[in-house]
Amino acid sequence: MSDGRHDFDFLHGSWTIRNRRLAARLEGSDEWLEFDSSARVRPILLGLGNEETISIPDLPGTGPFEGHTTRLFDPAAKTWSIFWASTGAPGRMDPPLTGAFEDGKGVFYGEDTFEGRPVRVRFDWIPDGPDRARWQQSYSADDGATWELDWVMDFSRA
Repeated sequence: MSDGRHDFDFLHGSWTIRNRRLAARLEGSDEWLEFDSSARVRPILLGLGNEETISIPDLPGTGPFEGHTTRLFDPAAKTWSIFWASTGAPGRMDPPLTGAFEDGKGVFYGEDTFEGRPVRVRFDWIPDGPDRARWQQSYSADDGATWELDWVMDFSRA
């Protein structure tokens, strides 16, 4: 039985991504912005992690945007930590989200701030065979009592 270190192996390679993001987060908005991006993911640390670079040629309201994810596996805890940095917050690495895959789906939680307010953040990773996957981000402003889905990325192998 695997300890989880290969859970993100499905993501290695090049991807095209269709994005849907709420126009206004934590405001009850139902207006979604749609745009395309691409990503490259490669293993690091002898398979105990991976890194991803995502490029968005035209993020609505922002222009060109680039992000970097580092995912690290802890074999003792059998959990992954996900770290994010981007051109949207230069010089900053967001606090990590931590979690694991169960029954083929990865769920990861962390604490952060959004527009000066503390929020809980949840990432859901849903692989769909070797050539498709979905990532979803949700925020909670009430310590996890309710969640607002605010970003969906549908990955297709390039």
